[in-house]
Amino acid sequence: MPTSDAEIERVRALVASIPPGRVCTYGDIADAAGLSTPRTVGWIMRTDAADLPWHRVIGAGGKPASHLAQRQLRLLAAEGCPVRDGRVDLRASRFPFPDRPDR
Repeated sequence: MPTSDAEIERVRALVASIPPGRVCTYGDIADAAGLSTPRTVGWIMRTDAADLPWHRVIGAGGKPASHLAQRQLRLLAAEGCPVRDGRVDLRASRFPFPDRPDR
């Protein structure tokens, strides 16, 4: 089933709301947006995130996308996000989205 415009806009709004120095995982955003899989968030980020703080979205293990790792970690560190051994410290920097209204 194709991703709807409403789902894309929900993901975009969630990514835009992540403050500097904080991060969310693809799964965090999928959960907050009511999507069934983090892969949908990844697809949206690859196709429609040039104007968003894309660098604040990372994998569940705190690792950035391998093809963007150095740039992403540099941007996050510049915002004050703790980075250790090529990973973001999720305990210190994960941004909690408010509970979804449908829960």
